[in-house]
Amino acid sequence: MSQPVQPPNQPQQPFGGQPVDGNPYAGQPGQPAPAAPTGNPYGQPAPAAPTGNPYGQQPPAPTGTGNPFAGQQPGQSAPFGGGAPFAPARPVRDNILLGVLVALGAAVVAGILYGVIAGSIEREVGYAAVGVGFLVGFASSKIGGSNPAVIGAAAVFSIGAVYLGQLVGISMVLSDLAQIPFSEVIGDHFGTVTEAWSQEADFMTYLFLALGAIAAVGGAKKAG
Repeated sequence: MSQPVQPPNQPQQPFGGQPVDGNPYAGQPGQPAPAAPTGNPYGQPAPAAPTGNPYGQQPPAPTGTGNPFAGQQPGQSAPFGGGAPFAPARPVRDNILLGVLVALGAAVVAGILYGVIAGSIEREVGYAAVGVGFLVGFASSKIGGSNPAVIGAAAVFSIGAVYLGQLVGISMVLSDLAQIPFSEVIGDHFGTVTEAWSQEADFMTYLFLALGAIAAVGGAKKAG
């Protein structure tokens, strides 16, 4: 007997089974159902969600200390190549009384030396007067600071130092002329010495006094 001819292009059942409840992918009884598509055509596992720290290997910065340099090792220098963040300030010299006393002492010593030089050569030297003022101003400001009171006292004492030197020089000249001791001229004839100074004073004499005061101000600024 002849077999009945099947109609062409008969639809095939997917995966060799019958559709179950309208699901063409449902398998036959006893067979595991295929996994549902995940939407990833390459089948690779999804990457882990970012943790928010792109440098996960670095330790967290120290907190709660209030010191931005707390994480540095001992011996490390401060940032920007410096050493200590702030250099200590220089101590301020502001002892006015001591500065004035130093100016007075320096004026007496410098005036006597100036007088000895002037009496030895029997003339005054302008550079010596400048040296007297500079010494008084420098010494006083070095101890008492650059206070205006100290500088003013140094200028006044420098004028007195130059005047004292001029008197000492005149006394030495009179001692040689009268052939009497220097101490006797100073002690017994001091009025004669000051009178001789008044008679011999000229423009250069007063100029040397002014140079002493100016040099004292310069010396004080140099020391300060």
